[in-house]
Amino acid sequence: MIAVIIAGGAGTRLWPLSTPDYPKHLLRVNGNVSLLQSAYHRAKHLSDTIYVVTEVSHAHHVRAQLPDLQDDACIIEPARRNTAACLLAALCHVRKRHDRHEPIAILWADHFIRDIDGFTQSFRIAGEASARSNRVVLVGIEPTYASTGFGYIQKGTLFDDTNLVYEVASFTEKPPFEKARKYVRSGKYLWNGGYLVGTLDAFEEAMKQYCQELWTDYQALGNARTADIYKKTYLALENIALDYRFNEKVKDLLVLPATFDWMDLGSFHDMYEAVDHDEAGNHVQGAVELDSVENSYIYNDTEKPVAVIGLDNVVVVQTPHGLLVARKDLSQAVGTLSKRFKQGN
Repeated sequence: MIAVIIAGGAGTRLWPLSTPDYPKHLLRVNGNVSLLQSAYHRAKHLSDTIYVVTEVSHAHHVRAQLPDLQDDACIIEPARRNTAACLLAALCHVRKRHDRHEPIAILWADHFIRDIDGFTQSFRIAGEASARSNRVVLVGIEPTYASTGFGYIQKGTLFDDTNLVYEVASFTEKPPFEKARKYVRSGKYLWNGGYLVGTLDAFEEAMKQYCQELWTDYQALGNARTADIYKKTYLALENIALDYRFNEKVKDLLVLPATFDWMDLGSFHDMYEAVDHDEAGNHVQGAVELDSVENSYIYNDTEKPVAVIGLDNVVVVQTPHGLLVARKDLSQAVGTLSKRFKQGN
């Protein structure tokens, strides 16, 4: 199997801890290992061949955090063009170097996963299913609550009763709460974690049959004979997510329910759930003093001290980029709010 780690992101949802110049996959969440380094470590259990797709302004950070990564294994976007373009760049790179029938696992650098054995087993089963069927297989996440922030995959007919691989019946993007609750209660839906597994043949056949625009872009990128032509072609690609350009158009996708724990870390509430806490339920880093504070995430990355008194369920983050004070359960709004700041102000 070939592992491809997509290491992008705008760095807005965990502002000011992450920024456009230093997005969340570069952060060290628990201890001294970043999300990117954790993703690379997981991928090494899955494959001896690992590629990382990253945008040119982040490439130096990626190389610093992954010193063992060879230059040829770092696929650099000339500029950020969203996840559909990342897939095309990865497939073009793999096509020039590997067998067409070897499964390719599309992974993400900013997910928090502890169960490496379960992760490895799920992706190996998905790779075997793709090789047998010549179809792209998603790895879906069993939902633990009625999230309105994730997309959902509806399981259809059972395709492989031994490994519990299903046909994909439908996708729903970020449903309202009542619909999400019905999905979770039904047991027929999975969270869409964005994972794809397929051979090069399977990906190309899916694009040719269902995603003609994507197929045209893929051919143009693959036929670029010089670095300048490649850059010009890449910059002309539509800035659109993989879900919209590929997943929701392909009619014969399969899905495997994952057997590992998973968090997207899309907010400080998620970040709080992923880290260690003291007896009062607080996670504290840096020069911080607390009095009567509970169930809170307090982070200080400056020399200026931070004091918090008499609060519960809050996020306080101070870095050289800014100061955030929020109720932890409302921290999903950070991404929208941070976009109001212009870079450099």
